[in-house]
Amino acid sequence: MENKAYAPVKGLPAWHAQLHDELNGMADALTAKLTGWQGAELVIRPEEKGWRGEGKATEAIQQAVDEVSAQGGGTVLLDGGDYVTGSVVLRDNVRLMVAKGSRMLASTDIADFPEHICRRVTVQDTHMGMNQSLIFAEDCCNISICGEGEIDGRGTQDNFHGDETQHGTPGRPFLIRIVDCKGVHVKDVTLRNAACWMENYFNCDEVLIENITVRNQSNYNNDGIDIDGCRDVIIRGCDVLSGDDALCFKAASEMPTERVLVENCSLYSACNAVKVGTDTQADFRKVLVRNCRIGGLEEDPSGLKHPCSDSGISLEMVDGAVLEDFLLTGIDIRRAWSPIFMRMEDRGRVRPDAPRPPMGTLRRVVIEHVTGCENGPRGSYLFGAPERSIQDVILYDVCVEQLASVKPVITDADIGELKGVYPDAHMIDDLGDAPAWGLWLRYVDGLTLMDYRVKPVGEDPRPEYEFGAGVRVSVIR
Repeated sequence: MENKAYAPVKGLPAWHAQLHDELNGMADALTAKLTGWQGAELVIRPEEKGWRGEGKATEAIQQAVDEVSAQGGGTVLLDGGDYVTGSVVLRDNVRLMVAKGSRMLASTDIADFPEHICRRVTVQDTHMGMNQSLIFAEDCCNISICGEGEIDGRGTQDNFHGDETQHGTPGRPFLIRIVDCKGVHVKDVTLRNAACWMENYFNCDEVLIENITVRNQSNYNNDGIDIDGCRDVIIRGCDVLSGDDALCFKAASEMPTERVLVENCSLYSACNAVKVGTDTQADFRKVLVRNCRIGGLEEDPSGLKHPCSDSGISLEMVDGAVLEDFLLTGIDIRRAWSPIFMRMEDRGRVRPDAPRPPMGTLRRVVIEHVTGCENGPRGSYLFGAPERSIQDVILYDVCVEQLASVKPVITDADIGELKGVYPDAHMIDDLGDAPAWGLWLRYVDGLTLMDYRVKPVGEDPRPEYEFGAGVRVSVIR
């Protein structure tokens, strides 16, 4: 039975309805296709491999993983309380299950986390050197991490010290790093306190992440979920509080991200709630985010950052490639200094032996049915480049409250092109808040605003809109 076609909205471009039809059909196809881990009934516990409840369980867990895989697949079950362990490497057809009431606890000795260098050299290796993790898999099929227990990276500054960085994080392991795998299922489990990113899914196919709880607020660079160059992905029912980006799409793998459904999630961050970038060396296509609550934290227990997020939605294309066919609908944004931010730039970060790419493309993006409060005061802005405008964007049925600015008012003319500045929404903070409380635009070709409303809380001295160079916009009240 075919889905009923989306009814076109009068005044919006025809591609709006076409995109709805295409992505809703994609969502149905993904839901039917991604049904989760399938495997044998074999169960092996670390206790069967000699672990007696004391010391480190690394060797016993790894032996259980290896044996389960060698026998054709099954479950490695942690159901005996706390298991302290260093790096564990998953194998084909293995489900790692942490039962309710049990915990997998990371060792606090960095020597227990050997580097796993990817066989395929990418930007992540050459520029970031992020090669350590508690759980690692490469070139695996049909793997799962699940259970109602907890996996705790114990990644506090006391255990794994480091500074906030845009580059490498040596000595601070990820909790989960899944590389070049097919058939990945992460379900129900609670993930806490990574020393760095919580989850990195890197050039994977058929990824299902559902009903997990992420609490990653113990150190710097504490991302929640990172999807880097993956195809056929569902993220649903997840509850994320993170010190850095809550849900981030990247392309350091130099592989495309395509056919992604994110639904019914809470994604709160002290940085960016939903973000593309900054690494954008490959394409991002066909992404549907629906019925999600996003924005800043109510508090930051680490004391390392701040509760508000830099942005609710950030789309940052700075290393070439194409972003197109994104639909974000039914979104509640709270506590975001900039509810919406988009940026085109020409950073061109690639492997040392790779040619510098031409400037990328950011086009066909719909953000609609948006509510929110406690936002601002920086404000939303779309900042293209003279060489390449942001193209074909629809902001429809947006109604958010935003705190009034108390900084001196600046105009578009007061802000340069900001070449080489790290492209997050805070990039203008040394100058002031955005030049308008409603929306500021520069180099944006083909923006449609319909029922777009920003409500200042207090007297805001800025104008509602400021349109700089290279702007073509249609405002429909």
